[in-house]
Amino acid sequence: MTSKIGSKHIAQHRGKKERLEIKRTNVAREAIRQAEARAKYRNQPKGMRPRDEAQVAA
Repeated sequence: MTSKIGSKHIAQHRGKKERLEIKRTNVAREAIRQAEARAKYRNQPKGMRPRDEAQVAA
């Protein structure tokens, strides 16, 4: 839960530009996370171990 100033949440005191900037930052951060996850599991057959682990174990 967000912190409060009196009876209002801090988010209510933010300006429109600041809220927009925070939203853009969050969207960009999530896009990076998704890209990393896609790259990690790309071309991996379902139900099999990641290729890096399989090569190390062999």
